[in-house]
Amino acid sequence: MNRSGTKRTGLLGGSFNPAHGGHRRITLFAMEALGLDEVWWLVSPGNPLKPKAGMAPLAARMKSAQSLARRAPIVPTAIEKELGTRFTIDTLRALKRRYPRREFVWLMGSDNLAQFHRWKDWRDIARTMPIAVIARPGYDAQAMTSPVMAWLRRYRVSVAGFRKRGQWSAPALVFMRFDPDSRSATAIRRANADWAGLYRETPVRDGLTFRHIQQWPDTGETE
Repeated sequence: MNRSGTKRTGLLGGSFNPAHGGHRRITLFAMEALGLDEVWWLVSPGNPLKPKAGMAPLAARMKSAQSLARRAPIVPTAIEKELGTRFTIDTLRALKRRYPRREFVWLMGSDNLAQFHRWKDWRDIARTMPIAVIARPGYDAQAMTSPVMAWLRRYRVSVAGFRKRGQWSAPALVFMRFDPDSRSATAIRRANADWAGLYRETPVRDGLTFRHIQQWPDTGETE
């Protein structure tokens, strides 16, 4: 929490299909590096940039995220379903309106930055809140030469400089590097195609919205 009493909160969006130790590791790393109070995992109802085939039900993905978030200041949430937002820009604006006492930073991997120019209103996303990019092996070169960097490069700040800011402002772009993590959701699905079956009969309640996830249909689109 900063001097003004505002909670500094990271937002990490994704399908979490399933959540795994790599998600937890990069989250805890980002929290330490940026001085965050907590991180919300925005478990996406659906992603138009990813194929629907092989996507587990939202309740199973939420449960896998909750299992990985235990004993850490990480809050998995399907709040996009409640907000009814289809795209990231709409989600971020809604969260800022709903939680005015928080300072948010958008967390993403360098693989997402490489194709960030495909996201709806990506410049407005950058103007809405700071963006912190976590390096991912094999994607850094693409990220640094992407169309987005031609516009965002001027707003780049160091990790130390960002953390020391009394009040965050946007646009701001921070790059973070740490030891690569080889774990991936794709590898987990290949090893166990029926991983979601482990959570089939388990009720799930969203820790942020307090809604029961199994009551919600798996429809909607977010990036």
